[in-house]
Amino acid sequence: MIMSTVENKKFKDFSAILAEFLREYGLTQTAFASKIGVKQSQVSEWLKGKAKPGYDNLRAMVSAFDVTAEYLLGLTEL
Repeated sequence: MIMSTVENKKFKDFSAILAEFLREYGLTQTAFASKIGVKQSQVSEWLKGKAKPGYDNLRAMVSAFDVTAEYLLGLTEL
C-alpha cells in the first residue's frame, strides 16, 4: 500500500532541485563543489542529470548547507 502512494506522487528531479538551490543561494558550481569536497565536473554531471550523488555526497551537502536530505531528494520544500 505504501508503494502505491509513493508511486503516485510526483517528485522533482535532483538536477532541478540542485539548480534551484544554487540559484537561490547564489552559488557557482565551483563554490558548491569546493564546499562539499567534490570536483566541479561532478556537480555539472548532477545538473545535467547524467549522474546522481551517492550517500556520502548527500551527507556532505546536508552538513555543509544545513538542509535536509528530504529536501535534496525532493520529498519536502526548503
